[in-house]
Amino acid sequence: MSSTWLITGATSGFGRLVAGRALAGGAHVIAVGRRRDRLAELAELAESAPHGQVTPVALDLTAPDAQDVLAEAVRSAGGLDVLVNNAGYGLFGAVEQIDADTARAVFDTNVLANLAVLRATLPALRAARGRILQTSSLIGQFAWPSSGLYAASKGAVELISEALAHELAPTGVKVTIIEPGTYATEFSTSLQVIAPNDVYLPTVGRFLTDFAALPPQAFGDPETVADAIMAVAELDEPPLRLAVGADAVEHIRASLRSRLAELDRWESFPRVPVGERA
Repeated sequence: MSSTWLITGATSGFGRLVAGRALAGGAHVIAVGRRRDRLAELAELAESAPHGQVTPVALDLTAPDAQDVLAEAVRSAGGLDVLVNNAGYGLFGAVEQIDADTARAVFDTNVLANLAVLRATLPALRAARGRILQTSSLIGQFAWPSSGLYAASKGAVELISEALAHELAPTGVKVTIIEPGTYATEFSTSLQVIAPNDVYLPTVGRFLTDFAALPPQAFGDPETVADAIMAVAELDEPPLRLAVGADAVEHIRASLRSRLAELDRWESFPRVPVGERA
């Protein structure tokens, strides 16, 4: 694999697993993350890879200069073949109870930083007719009680990515949205959770209690997601969306069926012409 990858969120979870696989295949990995100690661990791992190389970039992707820092890293690497736009974090709580600063922060990281990464890398990706893998979630397609703001941030990534895929089609750059189900990564143990008040105990509280009670076997092996990312990056005609995990497929399918049923039910709902409204 004589290629250059840029991976955000490369120090934990899916990003860390993908970085390890890319290195083992001989890639040059521009590894982006906040934790310098974990970036150093990746650099050590590269020393044991036959041809792999790591360029560590310790960076807060919400920083004002993040786009410039990443663009310079790509220029120094001589180009870019694959982007794994993976950084983000989870926020769970009732919509009403999440204050403006908390809501803004999750969108800054999950959406606006994602856009900054795209702006920094797209010129090089176009030149290489490269690949973009955008990490979303099964709840980028629908929302559970408590997931409104997080699901909204991932829904934004989904629609941005869909538009991007259409816009880039003539250039040869391929875009795939990865929609993982529930996996045993650091993400699932480091969620920001806003405890529900009495109003939302029957809905948000019930959901959070049920989620916390899930047995270990309910959480999939994250290696599966890393394998899927590596495989789809090699496809000549990759899918726009790839749901990974039986729970992701099941829940997304159920959501789509529900939406279609609602569309069928209400498609003939009376529509009053504008001029006839009281």
